[in-house]
Formats: sequence, C-alpha cells, structure tokens
Amino acid sequence: MTESLTPDYITIDAIGKPCPLPLLLLKKQLKKLPTPQNILLKASDPHSEIDILRYCELHQLICQFTQISDHELHFLIKS
Repeated sequence: MTESLTPDYITIDAIGKPCPLPLLLLKKQLKKLPTPQNILLKASDPHSEIDILRYCELHQLICQFTQISDHELHFLIKS
C-alpha cells in the first residue's frame, strides 16, 4: 500500500490487496486527517465496491466510483 499527497487529494493504492484491506486502509486514513480532504482509493478486489460504497453511505461521505478496468477500481471519497 502506498499513499501519496497531491494538492487535490490523498491517494491510497490498495491494488492487489484482498478485501477487507482496502476498506481498513480507508478507515485508517480518515482517522489521520485533521481536516476533511479528498481521498482517491485504488483497489482491485471486486468486493471492495460493495464494502466501500456501503461504508461511505453509512458515514455520509460522498463517493464517486469508477471502474477503470476488470482489475482496477477507483473511489474518489470526499470527507
């Protein structure tokens, strides 16, 4: 897992990580944020789509989902 910071968003690269690791990495990052920021979570496990979208809905986070390919999913989360 790698994290990078750009002016617009923080990127969490969870490609190749099985569920529920992408969701756990997102939760960890959200706890570390002192102020709301945008997060781009990249994942490859198809089960991540259900977990992350449900988590964002329950916590009232805006989440834009994009399927880049069969093995790459992007979630732009606005906290």
